[in-house]
Amino acid sequence: MKHLTFIFIFILLWSNVYSQHKEESGVNLPKFYKGKMHFGFAIAYNNTNFKIHTVKNSAFPDTLIDSVRYGMKTVLTNSDPGFALGIISDFKLHEYVRLRFTPNISFASRSIQYKLQNAKFDSTRIYKKSVESTFLIFPAELKLQSKRLDNFGAYIILGGGYTLDLATKKKGINSIGGASQLEDAVNLKRDDYFYSGGAGVDFYLQYFKLGLECKVINGTKNLLNKNQNIFSNSVDKVNSKMFVFSITFEG
Repeated sequence: MKHLTFIFIFILLWSNVYSQHKEESGVNLPKFYKGKMHFGFAIAYNNTNFKIHTVKNSAFPDTLIDSVRYGMKTVLTNSDPGFALGIISDFKLHEYVRLRFTPNISFASRSIQYKLQNAKFDSTRIYKKSVESTFLIFPAELKLQSKRLDNFGAYIILGGGYTLDLATKKKGINSIGGASQLEDAVNLKRDDYFYSGGAGVDFYLQYFKLGLECKVINGTKNLLNKNQNIFSNSVDKVNSKMFVFSITFEG
């Protein structure tokens, strides 16, 4: 919620700047979309998390820890903020339709928390596994933009793409506390395919176009590599999801 508030405040401030700029110098970059292609770059904030599909409670496995038998109680996820850097290639398909290829490198972190409880409900164990990722993301998207209103425009964006996680092999070593079997509890696959959707606004400055964009990315593959332990066997499927707020600069 905090990052959404920041976004709205940022948009309002820039709208005020543009109103003042228009009064002074009129319409900026009037021929911006005359060409078939243009380029740019983007910096982005991201919030990445897992969508965990657990097995039914009745089927949760149990395990022996320090001579006490524990069963899985809950599996929860938490996300941390990350950032991304990317380049933009924009191709004109129609007056109001653009094809955009925006490869980027994205750094993300999230964690999975397991809560175990014994049969008498008088002993609880909590284990946390941190998962850090370095993604190479290759999105291909359609940008459906509105008619330009002076130095302002709005758009929606839809598409999909491919994700490669460069840090996959390192994830087994980054656990906090817990049984030794947590080390290999959630081994994730390297590759994923996703679909995405979002919306944004464009502001036409004197020398370049500034864009503010919010987008949601949902992974389609089950990323979980199963291992025979309580942590892995309590999870049926793991999908990735990401919220991205981008600031784009295009010339």
